[in-house]
Amino acid sequence: MVEKLRIVGLEEHVLLPVVRDAWARAGLQPHRYPDDHPVTRRLRDVGEGRLADMDDQGLDVAVLSLASPGVQNLPAAEAVRVAREANDALAEIVAAHPERFQAFAAIPTASPDAAVAELERAIGELGFRGAMLYGRTGDKPADAPEFDDLYGAAARLGVPLHFHPQAPVAAVQEAYYSGLPNGLGPVLATAGLGWYYDLGVQYLRMIFSGVFDRHPELQVIAGHWGEVVLFYLDHVGFLQEMAELRQPLIDYFRQNFWIAGSGTVSERYLRWTAEVVGTDRMLYSTDYPYTFGTRPAGFPYLDTSGGTARAFLERAPFSDEEKAAIGSGNWERLTRRASS
Repeated sequence: MVEKLRIVGLEEHVLLPVVRDAWARAGLQPHRYPDDHPVTRRLRDVGEGRLADMDDQGLDVAVLSLASPGVQNLPAAEAVRVAREANDALAEIVAAHPERFQAFAAIPTASPDAAVAELERAIGELGFRGAMLYGRTGDKPADAPEFDDLYGAAARLGVPLHFHPQAPVAAVQEAYYSGLPNGLGPVLATAGLGWYYDLGVQYLRMIFSGVFDRHPELQVIAGHWGEVVLFYLDHVGFLQEMAELRQPLIDYFRQNFWIAGSGTVSERYLRWTAEVVGTDRMLYSTDYPYTFGTRPAGFPYLDTSGGTARAFLERAPFSDEEKAAIGSGNWERLTRRASS
């Protein structure tokens, strides 16, 4: 390429003290790494160490967001307070390195009215370009009616909602992932596979329950190459008539969804995503720090360090214009209203 490719990563996680303390008070343990683990250290680092890792990956800008599940499993009053404090902290982090950092807002979905107010504050006062959600709020799926005003607000403000998976409910984990040897169950239920099925089903629920028909301007960012769903649209689409959709199922993914890879550097997934939604609906992310320096047993697809994040996009089988769009152009276009 004649000019250096600019890359903005959209799924770059942090673990703020206010959030981790709130998890502990609520008896939650979503973060399973010990304090001295490299992943934990990197999650906490919002300064020179993280910037050095971004340089190592080849990432120009990181859009920071809370590690899953953010504030969504906290009691309502606590979620409201913690979301506000977390967003203020994220704004300070961005202000310290405005050329390198942006942020997704944390949203207290347990309190729907407060969720709308915090989204409006984060966009209007703090300058964020969107929000990160985590599928379910407690045991309520993303299509629950009480979240409709939040989706309407995002559409009205012209900002995307990036969804990140969280662990399936306990009954699903017990039924599908328990009893496996070598401690595999909890990992298969989360980062191995369960996360993606759980959130992919919620995307379909949102479509089938009419969220996008009521809010046709709503834009959702899906990581992990579409959370499995893209690979089954040719099959699941037969439900269109039964669901009384206003258009073919695939059209929702081409009009309301943007797809990123979350650090899974697989050219097969890259090409399939481009074929299904087109390069003008693709974004970039590295899922830092979970894919940084992680190559268990030599497995190559989950490591973006050592320049891999940049090289993966630079070597993609697309034109220079398409690579530039995926790297940053589509993000700028998607968030044009919020950044103006």
